[in-house]
Amino acid sequence: MWNLLQIELFKISKRPRTYIAFVAVAAIVFIFQFAFKADGQSYMDLMLQNVKDSFELEKTKAINGYFMCYIILNTLLIQVPILVALIAADSISGEANMGTLRLLISKPISRTQLILVKFAAATIFTIFLLLWMAVTALFFSLLIFGADDMLIFRTKGEESQILQITKDDIMWRYLAAFAYATVALTVIAALSLLLSIFAENSIGPIIATVCIVIVCTIISNINVPIIDRNVKPFLFTSYLVGWKGFFYIGVSPQGVPIKGSVENWPAIRNSLLILIAHIFILVGASIVVFNRKDIVS
Repeated sequence: MWNLLQIELFKISKRPRTYIAFVAVAAIVFIFQFAFKADGQSYMDLMLQNVKDSFELEKTKAINGYFMCYIILNTLLIQVPILVALIAADSISGEANMGTLRLLISKPISRTQLILVKFAAATIFTIFLLLWMAVTALFFSLLIFGADDMLIFRTKGEESQILQITKDDIMWRYLAAFAYATVALTVIAALSLLLSIFAENSIGPIIATVCIVIVCTIISNINVPIIDRNVKPFLFTSYLVGWKGFFYIGVSPQGVPIKGSVENWPAIRNSLLILIAHIFILVGASIVVFNRKDIVS
């Protein structure tokens, strides 16, 4: 299987669309960085207009590398599922389109192993894409804007909150957030892989994946009690932004931030478990469907 995985990764590296994803991430990140470098103070003035001038962190220091990465991730991680689908949705349908699928399953490897290799390759691509995001959004932002304490703007119910995290308590949160995002985006890869089994070209599975993500995201953001109770808990999109929980710092009964803490770890843990369950279900479904599929191309 290792040799087959190497071959699959080589195939991915030769596809132009692979590099489109990396270029798209870099372009979006650099646009944000340029905009905030040119006129970020206007944004901070707007966000902090109701904060007293005596606020502990100076407004001029609020725009730093850690803050920039958080702003970028809020925007970019919504778009990245499309980039993951570009590769994962081509896993089986691409082979069918090129007429190599029958040849591939004639090799001394089971269909189950083939699906697992395709999924592993898509997961590795997702990991590399997130590593690229970490380099461009976090480390480049630190080089450009420097490091300082970080402000988090949050709406909790009808109340707006501003959380401050000291700079020595941030990096581990980003490591945890990127790890969480890897699991969340792997769900997208597993979904795209499943859809690719039903098509003989990549366009259909890519469009289907994007449509499913968009529809489920809209449903996840609808505040209707019956949907909140009976639908949202089963949608993977309800948990895609759970990485933000690592930046909601816990506070003592006196309202003092507790360094190294998160406000609601059980919710983050449960979200991760639900996402992992989605991965097992989707990959398992892919194995069952592919083993029963009549390969004619």
